[in-house]
This record gives sequence, C-alpha cells and structure tokens, in this order.
Amino acid sequence: MKNALIAALGTTLIALGASGLAWSEHDGDDRGGKRQGATARADLAPVTNERYRTECGGCHFAFQPGLLTAANWGRVMNTLDQHFGDDASLDPAVKDELLAYLDANAADRAGSKRSRSFAQGKITGDGPPRITQSTYFKRKHDEVPVKYVKDNPQVKSFSACAACHPAADKGNFNEHEVNIPGVGRFED
Repeated sequence: MKNALIAALGTTLIALGASGLAWSEHDGDDRGGKRQGATARADLAPVTNERYRTECGGCHFAFQPGLLTAANWGRVMNTLDQHFGDDASLDPAVKDELLAYLDANAADRAGSKRSRSFAQGKITGDGPPRITQSTYFKRKHDEVPVKYVKDNPQVKSFSACAACHPAADKGNFNEHEVNIPGVGRFED
C-alpha cells in the first residue's frame, strides 16, 4: 500500500510538472509573473546585503546588483564623489564591502535570465552607467509614454522602479503587475 501511494504521488508530481503547474523559481522565465497555480516570484535576486540596503537605499531605490555588470558597478562605486550630481562618498572599508557584494551578484555573474539580458545589453550615453540607459531597459520600457513617468509627480523618473513595480524590492518586475500612479495598470 505504501509503495502504491508513493508511486501515485510521483506520477502526480510528474504530471504537474509536464502541465506547467509546478515550476522552479530558477526556470529562466524572464516574465517574472504568475503561471496558473503558481505565485509570483522574483525574476531578479533581491537585495540581501543590509548595509547596501541602508547606505544606498537611504537615498534612492536600492537597485538589485543583477541590473548592472560587475565592471559597471565598479564604475559607479569608484565615482561616488560625483554620484549623479551628489557626493555619496563612503568610508573606504564600507565602499569595499559594498563593491564586493555588487561584484559577486552583478548581472554578468547572476543566474536569472533577466540579469543575463542586462549583462548582454549595452549602456548608452555619457557619464556613469545608468540602468535606464541600458538597451535591455529601453526595450522593456519603450511603450511607456514619457509623460506617464517624467511629468508624473508621483514617479518623476524611470529610475523610480518601485513607483510602478509594486514588488520591485523583492526583485519582481513583472510587466503584468505594473501600476503607474495616477494612470493605473499599464499593459504594453
């Protein structure tokens, strides 16, 4: 009886996997969305370093390391005295700790499909690398009217991820869950 129960359970799990109802958070699906019978999951590894979350997230959204390559994070961290118009200098030991975290979890080292897409893209424009200037970011946001963002006092910038992506801090950037303040749900 016990063996028959184990065999039936195994058959059920195999059937669920084949039907798409069972899935892994590491399945490489870049939509980051829900599948029937599943719950939303992160499509980028969320921030796990508390010092990074407090030091960087104290001024702006604590961007996931998987949004820039290690080389680009190095450029950002090595120009903190001119950080997008501000002096964001850190104690050298803190800077080294944060750079090690960013480097180890950067887009070119991360396992998610979305991180790999960021790593493969190029960043256009002058100055420090901006996530919003990456070819991947631009492609994913090309149908969002600029007025919904820059002219929106509740958003102001495409770099304000959490304004429109309610689970951005958890690494979930599901395009089907976008909710632009003052506009509502947005589907491109």
